[in-house]
Amino acid sequence: MEKIFGKEGLLARGHADYEFREGQVRMAEAVTKAFETGRHLVVEAGTGTGKTLAYLIPAIAHAVANKQRVIISTGTKALQEQLMEKDIPFLQKVLPKKFVAAYMKGRSNYACLHRIRKAEDQPILEGLDEVGYFDEIRGWVRESKTGDRAELKNLPENLPFWSRINAKSDTCLGQKCSDYEQCFITRMRDKAESADIVIVNHHLFFADLSVRGNQYGRVLPEYGAVIFDEAHLIEDIASEYFGVELSNFRLEELVRDTESLPIKDAVSMKALQKIALRVGGLAEQFWLAFPGRRNVDGRIPISPAEFAKEIRDGDVQLTSLGDAGNALDQSMKRLEDAIAVHSSELTEAESLAKRVRQARNDLDFLTTQRDSNFVFWHERRGKGSYLKSSPIDVSGILGARLFSNENPAILASATISSKGSFDFIIDRLGIDRDLTDTLLAPSAFDYRSQSVLYIPGNMPDPRSSEFTQIAAGEIVKLLEITEGRAFVLCTSNLGMKALYELVSSRTGYPCMVQGSTSKAGLLEWFRGTPNAVLFATSSFWQGVDVRGEQLSCVIIDKLPFAVPSDPVVAARSRFLDENGGNSFFDYSVPQAIITLKQGIGRLIRSKTDTGVVAILDSRLRTKGYGRDFLKSFPEMEVVDDLRDVARFFRGGD
Repeated sequence: MEKIFGKEGLLARGHADYEFREGQVRMAEAVTKAFETGRHLVVEAGTGTGKTLAYLIPAIAHAVANKQRVIISTGTKALQEQLMEKDIPFLQKVLPKKFVAAYMKGRSNYACLHRIRKAEDQPILEGLDEVGYFDEIRGWVRESKTGDRAELKNLPENLPFWSRINAKSDTCLGQKCSDYEQCFITRMRDKAESADIVIVNHHLFFADLSVRGNQYGRVLPEYGAVIFDEAHLIEDIASEYFGVELSNFRLEELVRDTESLPIKDAVSMKALQKIALRVGGLAEQFWLAFPGRRNVDGRIPISPAEFAKEIRDGDVQLTSLGDAGNALDQSMKRLEDAIAVHSSELTEAESLAKRVRQARNDLDFLTTQRDSNFVFWHERRGKGSYLKSSPIDVSGILGARLFSNENPAILASATISSKGSFDFIIDRLGIDRDLTDTLLAPSAFDYRSQSVLYIPGNMPDPRSSEFTQIAAGEIVKLLEITEGRAFVLCTSNLGMKALYELVSSRTGYPCMVQGSTSKAGLLEWFRGTPNAVLFATSSFWQGVDVRGEQLSCVIIDKLPFAVPSDPVVAARSRFLDENGGNSFFDYSVPQAIITLKQGIGRLIRSKTDTGVVAILDSRLRTKGYGRDFLKSFPEMEVVDDLRDVARFFRGGD
């Protein structure tokens, strides 16, 4: 390790800005030991530790020496891109042993050559802008080596027709496709099969884990070890991929694809289109049948009893949600049978019949709710309507499928412990303690001299009606001291918008609020605008890096407890309580601590950064569990007087 990470080592000689960090060396040694012994490792490496190189170098050494591929899975695409575009090329230059790395994203990120060619003859475009975008894509796929949507930097992020031309799995014809050899997915997989290191994200990893061993085979190449960075996100992402989902978009696409099947017999085609039209109408009735949910975004729990309730329009009984689901299923069965007739002559028909059958199976699972280990809910997002389920507890699934085999799994994050313990994450993910080592790698930053934690002593309870007004006044005072240069991180959209309205009208510093433009656009504005103030919610609590004086203050309105009425949160809490635990202290508090540490971590991003973290939640002082939060934070001076904050910014004068 000294030859690589030491002050005169390979990294120091290869990088002018390299700094020796004790925590990095300790983590690299622990990762190396995990590979050698086959044990799992859970490690918290705070900001500034240099954790990516601390796991990349042992992973490369293990993969090359043992000819065992290592998967590295990240929580965000941003980190995935950093590894592939920055860290991997650097190591390929400085390490003596040559290695090959590949990069895999989810299929929907890639263009499908077959679907693009079909789209040339189908009316999928609306307006001249979309025609221009499509022409640009057609030219791009002829030149691109990857087919990755990220290469189209000049096109809008949300292309309305992208879902009609991407390479998602349920429309893939596999080896029967005439474009199989030149397919971007085929090329991506070929590169991964010949690589020592494969960089993926958690969504793709758990998509693979959820299908391994069944008829769908696998998504990723075989591997001998896996490293999870941003491992605190694993539970929620794994729950998503071991669950079931049906949406209006999915049913609409089945209808659309049926209507565009290349069936030459006009009579058969007309009959098929009539059945598809019937499915479309019944699907629309089904989604409209969810009472009181037509214009309300969010997640609402659904019980079996909901499907037996009558749906009424005034005094007129229409049907029940269960009847609407049954009618939709029967119509889809007729569609499946009608499509299957053409399976022997059309590969597209065979694939489409399977998709309709799977949609019927998912509809049955979601409406009958026979599995008590799952939580079920209905969700609206914009124009989308979804019926979803996920396992209440994934620890048994992950314990059996991921952590019980001989391949080591390394879980790393800047925030994965609670009160200095890893018990929460180990229990939630079903990791075998007897096969697992842990490490708290020391941070390279001196938080005591670089920062101060401000918790005002006169704040009301955050659930009270006067909280927002008083919090806004406190934020205005803080911004005067820090001259803006602040993130105001909120736990809800409602709270964010209220604070933005109150503060932006009372301060002279430029303010923007999340949602006014893209996340990338907001970050670019913040970095380039003197004294800027950004109001944001969950997506800015993690994965955002602003170094230097431009970000000198992080203000957090409330402790980030999960919403107790959320169907998944409520089901997990009930499960813990019914099995002898205490859901608040065993689940809600540790989860909120990990999330809050992510928010605090936005402030100090280098050894020269300084600033204040302000948390406006009085429960840190008034509730017993407040001590659990404080014990989990970096070692900062805690003050309750704004004069102490001002003194810190004046350099202690």
